[in-house]
Amino acid sequence: MAIEKKPHGLIMFVLGALAALAPFTTDMYLPGFPSIARTLHTDIAHVEFTLTSYFLGFFAGQLAFGPVLDRYGRKKPIIFSLILYILAALGCAFAASIHQLIGLRMLLAVGGCVGIVGSRAVVRDLFSGSDLARSLSLQMMIFGIAPIIAPTIGGIVVTLLGWRFIFVSLALIALLVLVAVQCVLGETKGNDFSVSLRPASIVQEYVTVLKSREFVFYAGAGGSVTGCLFAYIAGSPFVYIDLFGYTATQFGWIYGINACGLVASNQVNRMLLKKYESRDVLLACTVAQSSTALVLMAGARMGFLPNIAIMGLILCVLFCFGLALPNATALALEPFSRNAGSAAALFGSTQMIAGAASTAMVSLLHDGTPFPMALIIFVSAASAFALVSSFALHRPRLRQ
Repeated sequence: MAIEKKPHGLIMFVLGALAALAPFTTDMYLPGFPSIARTLHTDIAHVEFTLTSYFLGFFAGQLAFGPVLDRYGRKKPIIFSLILYILAALGCAFAASIHQLIGLRMLLAVGGCVGIVGSRAVVRDLFSGSDLARSLSLQMMIFGIAPIIAPTIGGIVVTLLGWRFIFVSLALIALLVLVAVQCVLGETKGNDFSVSLRPASIVQEYVTVLKSREFVFYAGAGGSVTGCLFAYIAGSPFVYIDLFGYTATQFGWIYGINACGLVASNQVNRMLLKKYESRDVLLACTVAQSSTALVLMAGARMGFLPNIAIMGLILCVLFCFGLALPNATALALEPFSRNAGSAAALFGSTQMIAGAASTAMVSLLHDGTPFPMALIIFVSAASAFALVSSFALHRPRLRQ
């Protein structure tokens, strides 16, 4: 059955679940770090390398699978990647050493990254313009539920069954998603054997994507707003627990509230797009985000903001992120149809580079205050605003 004949909401739910594998894979096993270290006779520092290997695999996997999605259609590569994910997750569950776990986590990322790239490519196949942005918002709303529930589920599984069953659970979740993909999603793009998988041709395909100034500006903006999110993820445990004195349980509730803000912002974005174009919404929310981040940075530096105000400003920054990312994604992918998979992969890789850079800078600038986190949030938000506003000012001239 063709995908177009399926209910829109059901399609978006499956695509959202497909994309949600990524945050489940990173967030669900975090409560198991101490147990993993004890079982595999290592320390937390080595366990943290399983996150590093995951991000490296995610980055490389997106670039590798982008052209595959353009050559062989969307459904077959997605199904293959889910099978790879399931096997890698079961391998992680039976890992006998930390080195095995590090390697298998990289393989897990290669299988899981196609969920995000493939789901974006499918949405681009089906929609364009404001419909594309609205559909991406609905997908992200479903995607945003994962960070709320994943750490809690992971903590329960670790307590009751042990850390190895986290990866068994991930394999079962992926199996359910695989069944849903097989039953609900039809093929939205047929085979295109004109797309070569030779390394030189793949590089040329990405060069072609990068020749689109629209893609460069909006992918840069998407990566920049993602830098805000990663700076928050990197800095918030220290700020909320060590500085503000909240317990791990209270931090979990705060984390959940912020994640709920992301979900709500995507719903607001869908309503805004009924009246306004994606470009207008993106410009407005980057203005709001950079202004809020400026107040946050100044307050963190000068110490005139109470803790609750800092938390409120961070919630506002994340709310703006939820508005900005779907529109930046839609605008970046809009010029592409034949090579939407490559464009989606390059967009996702831009996010990973920006996220890695922002987390590294928060760590390098650590000074025992909230300022490093606030500074990187502001720099990221201001960069997004600069890119979006610059393209808006020069767009008529660029199109001539």
